[in-house]
Amino acid sequence: MSGYVLAIDQGTTSSRAIVYGPDARPIATDQKEISQSFPRPGWVEHDGAEIWQSVLETCRNAIRRAGIEARDIAAIGIANQRETCLIWERSTGRPIHPAIVWQDRRTFNVCEALRADGVVSLVQDRTGLLLDPYFSATKLAWILDNVEGARRAAEAGQLLCGTIDTYVTWMLTGGAVHATDATNASRTSLFNIRENCWDDELLAVFKVPKGLLPEVRDCADDFGQAIAVHFGSEIPIRALAGDQQAALIGQACLTPGMLKSTYGTGCFVVLNTGDQIVRSSNRLLSTIAYRLDGKTTYALEGSIFMAGAAVQWLRDSLKLIKEASETGPLAHLADEQEDVYLVPAFTGLGAPHWNSQARGAIFGLTRATGIAELSRATLESVCYQTRDLLEAMACDYPMEVTGATLRVDGGLSGSDWAMQALADCLGSVIERSQNQEATALGVAALAGSKAGVWPHLASFATNWKAKGRFTPNISTDERARRYRKWRAAVASTLSYAATA
Repeated sequence: MSGYVLAIDQGTTSSRAIVYGPDARPIATDQKEISQSFPRPGWVEHDGAEIWQSVLETCRNAIRRAGIEARDIAAIGIANQRETCLIWERSTGRPIHPAIVWQDRRTFNVCEALRADGVVSLVQDRTGLLLDPYFSATKLAWILDNVEGARRAAEAGQLLCGTIDTYVTWMLTGGAVHATDATNASRTSLFNIRENCWDDELLAVFKVPKGLLPEVRDCADDFGQAIAVHFGSEIPIRALAGDQQAALIGQACLTPGMLKSTYGTGCFVVLNTGDQIVRSSNRLLSTIAYRLDGKTTYALEGSIFMAGAAVQWLRDSLKLIKEASETGPLAHLADEQEDVYLVPAFTGLGAPHWNSQARGAIFGLTRATGIAELSRATLESVCYQTRDLLEAMACDYPMEVTGATLRVDGGLSGSDWAMQALADCLGSVIERSQNQEATALGVAALAGSKAGVWPHLASFATNWKAKGRFTPNISTDERARRYRKWRAAVASTLSYAATA
């Protein structure tokens, strides 16, 4: 059997397909942006049909560019934006409503009502998650309650639901497989991470019928066959994983205590905690890192909503830049005397604050503030938010922030300026992966090892290499001064939100 593996990385802003050769190196890739819809303030939606077509198109293009046939591919692995979910018709695959994206805050009032009902501890104990609109459960319930006839159709067995991995798998297999993996299930607020099953009590709390939900399997497992009509031959699907867990594997953080940070639309710091569920006292998330051969490995995670998305704001909303890559050179030109701080709470603040009502703010503006200073403030906001996560993480788990080594990946990690700023902000060593597409590589490693054409993950980890290494080059006092001002900016933002 050939050693080629096809990785699908369906993200928040685009779908990407990468063909890896037998040596686990990428040989062809294709990417297509997907539309972002903001029908009301705080609402974020995607077109499920557009997502599916973008996956199909990028896979076909990547296979063609690799100069191979579908029959040469040993396995497909699928990684996905995690909490984003949708409901579709069992008979046609047609979504009954746009996918509600993880950034969406429309169910804030629902979560507040549930909080008043006293279910917070139940949710946290069973799922490791906070009660928040971020997660899938209230999104699914909202669709059922707001699409005419949806609950009735669900009760009649006419509908199915899932996160994006589930929908893509269902479409690829022609409706033969309705399944997800443990990492994606763990992000729904419906999955008991200790018992590894859908939780009947939580299903009742969130009013989600169990018959809608997919079967939960290991990350590396048999997820059926992509039917021949899509690519010319059947291709086995052998792995599913949420994007951040896939990146943890792609960064070879397979030993307890290792951590990585992925800079995509948001920023996600994930710490491997082994077979222990670490309960956070600092509003971080206990989650499943991966489940292989029935054995569950856990993680502690901090999530911020705006990383690359803040740069997109400069480009798409303010139209100050034409390409995201311009921000690093512009930040380099910024006046060092201008102390400008951006708190990019455009859809609220994530960990460790979890404030849905917070909104973005800029501090320190003067008449001299220009594009360069705003670019610097935008990139630095990602660094400061990362430090917020690591400071909280160090209170829950025995680790040091200053002096630690952080493995990074994702689009923003390609900016030398941003990564040096991150090293300066944290006082830590930053290692940039040789393969910045760690999410795709991680799910490809899962699929390739399951198909028997790639080495076991332990061997895969020994081959991990850093492409870039950044060490701090500012004083301890200056690092502390900058972080104090950032904390003051966040406090002011939260204070303003409290007056709404």
